Amino acid sequence: MALRWGCPQAEGRGTAAKCGRPSRFGASLARAGGGFPSFLPKEVEKIKDPFARRLARRIERVPVPVQIELTDGWVMSSCVKPSIRSKNNPVVLLHCFDSSCLEWRCAYPLLEEAGLEVWAVDVLGWGFSDLEKRPPCGVSSKRHHLYQLWKSHIRKPMVLVGPSLGAAAAIDFAVNHSEAVEKLVLINGCVYEEGIGHLAKLPKSIAYAGVSLLKSTPLRLCANMLAFYGISLATCCDWTNVGRLHCLLPWWKDASVSFMRSGGYNVLDQIKEVKQKVLIVYGEHDRIVTKKLQVRLHCELPSAIIRQVPECGHLLHVEKPNAIANLIVDFVLGGNC
Repeated sequence: MALRWGCPQAEGRGTAAKCGRPSRFGASLARAGGGFPSFLPKEVEKIKDPFARRLARRIERVPVPVQIELTDGWVMSSCVKPSIRSKNNPVVLLHCFDSSCLEWRCAYPLLEEAGLEVWAVDVLGWGFSDLEKRPPCGVSSKRHHLYQLWKSHIRKPMVLVGPSLGAAAAIDFAVNHSEAVEKLVLINGCVYEEGIGHLAKLPKSIAYAGVSLLKSTPLRLCANMLAFYGISLATCCDWTNVGRLHCLLPWWKDASVSFMRSGGYNVLDQIKEVKQKVLIVYGEHDRIVTKKLQVRLHCELPSAIIRQVPECGHLLHVEKPNAIANLIVDFVLGGNC
């Protein structure tokens, strides 16, 4: 099934209205009307990308049980819920390091248009969840939160999709909760980092200074210029605003330091424990995670399918949404791509 819709900035087309048949996604937005959810930072109004604006209007919060200081509690967790139910198992989209579900702004409507039941979820500590009570946001807490979200709301084995560091989160989750995961899709997977090293031992004051720098527009802009392949400066600036929107929430620094001091993801020993079917996808011009590492991952998961997306950098689900949507749809429906 070949899908043709997505971000015109990235794929060189005109507006969505010129890209073929009308989308159920757009129709549902027209019916819903209204503005953005009140819990999003007000800076969302400045974002120009129409796909980001549309998906932002669909973000909502759902209750997820977590433990806070050894007591049971709840986090109102941000996600985009499916507008349709499917006989196929749901597709659950994670995101990259320190990002949000808005990464999927271009590919999400394509997946829905193909008839899939799709969730885009914010990993605990990132995205737009209500963290007023400051739960711990280390690796084990992120895993527990995703499991509780799955157990409370999704409740069927899922096709778990993880881009970049989200691939490490997906592997960590799939190994620890195999009953919840039918298949894995790993996109430009950053899975060979051994945590964050000595940064985990920094004094708190220095850690807070470091994450403050991580939020800065110049640093985020430079990171985007490295991550994307051949986009204009104007588009890169707007996408930088999309990518740092969640950093403007009042608990972002605390959550980021909590993750840093937990040591970060180290899934080296878990890769060979993966039992699910796996699709590995990488961008031809990724300057962050090399092709060599993707081939290594394929060697360690010999039953996996591996596919390259040409003319693309690190965030191919933003740059080439049609390509990644087609691969995911074929993998979900037929197991091959």
